[in-house]
Order: sequence, then structure tokens, then C-alpha cells
Amino acid sequence: MRPGKTEETVRNLEPLEPADAPARSRELLADIVTRHGSAGEMVRTMAHSPALLAGYLDLSRALKRVKLSRALSEKISLAAQEWIGCAHCLAAHAQAGRAAGLSEADIELARQGTAADAREAALVAFAVQVLAEPSGITGADLAGLRGHGWSDRIIAEVVGLVTLNLLTGSFNLVAGTG
Repeated sequence: MRPGKTEETVRNLEPLEPADAPARSRELLADIVTRHGSAGEMVRTMAHSPALLAGYLDLSRALKRVKLSRALSEKISLAAQEWIGCAHCLAAHAQAGRAAGLSEADIELARQGTAADAREAALVAFAVQVLAEPSGITGADLAGLRGHGWSDRIIAEVVGLVTLNLLTGSFNLVAGTG
């Protein structure tokens, strides 16, 4: 976790019951409940804004189709959430990482913004740079990723994955849903 962050959360926004949500959010929540049996706390809290909820759901669904392996995607999410400081998100991505085959050492390295494999380490470090200092990314940085065998598609998808993590981590911290 970044310095100054704590694991204590304070509820700032309340999750909505579907019946209490704005009309468009109510429709989106109903669809989620139909498909999954329930809607999570973060999603129900995002329901205050139909635009935010729809955007989150669309981006989340789209990024399930990235070319990255689930394990590498979780490493990137762990690195991003460590930087953002969302303990709730870190725990969720550690659990998902374990389910995807990550060891405790893999999880710890990812939280440090790296990986045991040099090729993956370059991509995880790039993800942190996208989050922390995107204006500092140069053509040479991208050439280095390509030198590790990463395609422009993967580079673009990492930006999307980091963006999704920034949205969820920031929302959870602001709303106090973690």
C-alpha cells in the first residue's frame, strides 16, 4: 500500500437497492441479478450514476476479452491496486490471482510492480508507469516492450486494464465500499 493509506474504510456513499436506483441503473442491476443472482456492493453503489454504472459494466465486459492470460492480468491489477491503495481491491485480486495459479511469491512481486519472468516484469512495470506517470512514457519504452515480444494490441490492452483498475480502486476508496 502507498504511504499514508490505511485499510480502514469509511462509508461515504451507500449502495442502492435496485428498486431505489435511477431507472437506467435499475435496468442494469436487474440484468446483473438475473445473470449472477446478486449485484455486488460496488456495483450497487455505482448505481447512483447510470452513466458511470453503464460505462463500468461495458469496460469490464470488454476487458474480459483481452489477449493477456488471466494470471498476467491479475499481476497487472495487483500492481495497479497496490499503487492506488485500495485494500479491498488488493484482496480481491490476490484471491483471483490464486485462482488463476499465482503463487504467494508471484502476488508479492506483482504488488511490488514486477514479476519473476523478465518479459512479464517489463509489462507489469509499464502498467505501473501508465498509472503513475503516463506523460513520461516514450517511444523507447514502447520499443522495449516490443523487444520483449509484446504486441501493440497487448500494450493498448494494458492501458485499458490499468484504466479499469483506476476506476474501481478510486471508486471504492471514495465511496468507502471496501
